[in-house]
Amino acid sequence: MRRLRGRLPSPVGLWTTSYDGKRAGLTVSSMLVADGEPGYVIGLIDPDSDLWETLRQARTAVVSLLGGPHQQLADAFGYVAPAPGGPFKMIDWTDTAWGPAPATVSTWAGCRLTADNPPEVGWALQVQLEIEHVELTADEIPPLVHRRGRYTTL
Repeated sequence: MRRLRGRLPSPVGLWTTSYDGKRAGLTVSSMLVADGEPGYVIGLIDPDSDLWETLRQARTAVVSLLGGPHQQLADAFGYVAPAPGGPFKMIDWTDTAWGPAPATVSTWAGCRLTADNPPEVGWALQVQLEIEHVELTADEIPPLVHRRGRYTTL
């Protein structure tokens, strides 16, 4: 299964949230955007992650699409690279109504959690977020994609 999944190109997203002064984030590549009114972001999240623990309390999150300059950030939030002081110290952040948004991304969405007990899918939780706000900048950064254990940009 892992080899099959590895052959699929996946967007590299960063899901961040905050609650009661605590920030949490996780690199998420197993995600999709469901179009509609409203739209949704659906992602597979580790049930033991700090992100899930904090998201359940906050009920809101920022889903950012990372670009080429964000590879180190993706690795830090994916817990595969060191981040002295924590990954939130690596770049500047903008506080939003949905949580912290990376100041250097060109695309992010403010979202709201739709279910307290999402279904388990494989080893993950299938978390569904309703999109409440989309932020797009004129300076679009080429998106970061993960395939076969490596990053590339489109």
